[in-house]
Amino acid sequence: MDNAAERLGHIRSRIETARQRFGPPPEHVELVAVSKTFDATAIRPFLDAGQRVFGENRVQEAQAKWPELRASYYGIELHLIGPLQTNKAREAVALFDVIQTVDRDKLAGVLAAEMAKATRRLPVFVQVNIGLEQQKAGIPPAEAVAFAERCRSEHGLEVAGLMCIPPDGAPAGPYFAQLATLGRAAGVAKLSMGMSGDFETAIAMGATHVRVGSALFGAR
Repeated sequence: MDNAAERLGHIRSRIETARQRFGPPPEHVELVAVSKTFDATAIRPFLDAGQRVFGENRVQEAQAKWPELRASYYGIELHLIGPLQTNKAREAVALFDVIQTVDRDKLAGVLAAEMAKATRRLPVFVQVNIGLEQQKAGIPPAEAVAFAERCRSEHGLEVAGLMCIPPDGAPAGPYFAQLATLGRAAGVAKLSMGMSGDFETAIAMGATHVRVGSALFGAR
């Protein structure tokens, strides 16, 4: 497909088809366009085509491009989908609208403190290391429900959902199904799971947010 509007429309159509095919469907599946490593020039065509929800991995990279874009386009919702260091929590709270990668008590406490200082309460997702991979961030599945409750009761965070990244090369469906089970146990309504190669499977398992990058922007 030649342009951003066509690629965006194609992905949105696939999301809606998957949402309707696997019932009962979630009322809405949010497309998070993953714009990490792409500059403002590459992002603008998607904003012009109507996309407003984007995901970034790094605070510093997002700071370099999103303030200018926000000044030109209304209604942008920016999700942090990469690991967050506690020393970047203040900047993250100021810049992002949703933090999808809360995975430890220290970070939860620092985020809560920074939100209080900024008088800005952001919804968060608990990141689950669904495949128990050493190289990936996230809370172990066996601890996810208790951690989500601590985030609420001890840190006062608004836990909106759970997020995961399945192991590369393995069938994603069982991992997505496990996250859905954990989500029900944790009492959350949202599940962020599924990327360019597997978002339809994620929707079948109950995803409410899918993070799509290369299928929109091309290879990095």
